[in-house]
Amino acid sequence: MRVLVYSASWCRDCREAKRFLEIHEIPYTEIDIEETPGAAEEVLAHVGKHAIPQFVIDGEWIQPYRPGRGFLHAEMTKRFGLKPAIAKPRS
Repeated sequence: MRVLVYSASWCRDCREAKRFLEIHEIPYTEIDIEETPGAAEEVLAHVGKHAIPQFVIDGEWIQPYRPGRGFLHAEMTKRFGLKPAIAKPRS
């Protein structure tokens, strides 16, 4: 599986998206829209707006967050075929 992450250093949701990938040991290539010429325009061309983070998984563009909801942990867990986290009982 090839995963690209379109992001920016100032983006809180981007940091959460990358943290999710790192915790689950999913390798990815980061494309910083402010450092990579043409990257912001590529996001706009594929999703119709300047919205980051964006995942591109084997060529499929996926928005891993929703404004007001943040990173979509459950949806991305399912999308990557990961086992859902089991809540630990409170002591």
